[in-house]
Amino acid sequence: MKIVVIGGSGLIGSKLVSQLRERGHEVVAASPASGVNTITGEGLAEALAGAEVVVDVANSPSFEDKAVLEFFETSGRNLLAAEAAAGVRHHVALSVVGTDRLAESGYFRGKIAQEKLIRASGVPYTIVHSTQFMEFLGGIAQSGTEGQTVRLSPAFVQPIASGDVAAAMADFTLGAPVNGTVEVAGPERIRLAELVQRYLTASNDPRTVVADMHARYFGAELQDDTLVPGDNPRLGATRFKDWFSQSQSVKPAR
Repeated sequence: MKIVVIGGSGLIGSKLVSQLRERGHEVVAASPASGVNTITGEGLAEALAGAEVVVDVANSPSFEDKAVLEFFETSGRNLLAAEAAAGVRHHVALSVVGTDRLAESGYFRGKIAQEKLIRASGVPYTIVHSTQFMEFLGGIAQSGTEGQTVRLSPAFVQPIASGDVAAAMADFTLGAPVNGTVEVAGPERIRLAELVQRYLTASNDPRTVVADMHARYFGAELQDDTLVPGDNPRLGATRFKDWFSQSQSVKPAR
């Protein structure tokens, strides 16, 4: 089966491409670097010719409110129109647990717009809502840093390793469209501020995390349940301790 992965060279996309190829499928890793641009439309028709499934794991290169919205709306319209023209039978998109509860955030308004386009497109679809990736903990810490203090929300999260996300995406890609949303999450529920403190401590980082209920996450204040899944999500197997050990073992020597 021919599968096109939009954003196929990124964190999730590269892992997903490898997994799908290992299962014997013809996979196109599509990105601007490979001549496929969902914003301009360049290369889309050629890449999608003969494809049965398209997986969109691309992200906006800018997190500025207006730029994010324009990226997801333009990319979504172009991609879904090209899929309809090519007769694609399943559109799979990666999004975020809590997206519909985060309209205060410019980034998540972009994701809401993307999901709305998917639902209205007429192309059979599966939207995969994932919890926060463990790989982004360093960036989250940086976003809340003031000197040696890191101010973060004490809301709950269920962080997931990117490898577990890719494995779930592969299964959903090869399954039938659900024409709805599915959720994937990590195996441990922990407060965000506590998790990032664990990450910094394990990294021998001297910064101290302060729990602040008004600290913003991508521009939005969080409630305890904003970033955690509902009933019966698919759970990844990788716990923070194991992920951190693995991430340290693959770091290049200095």
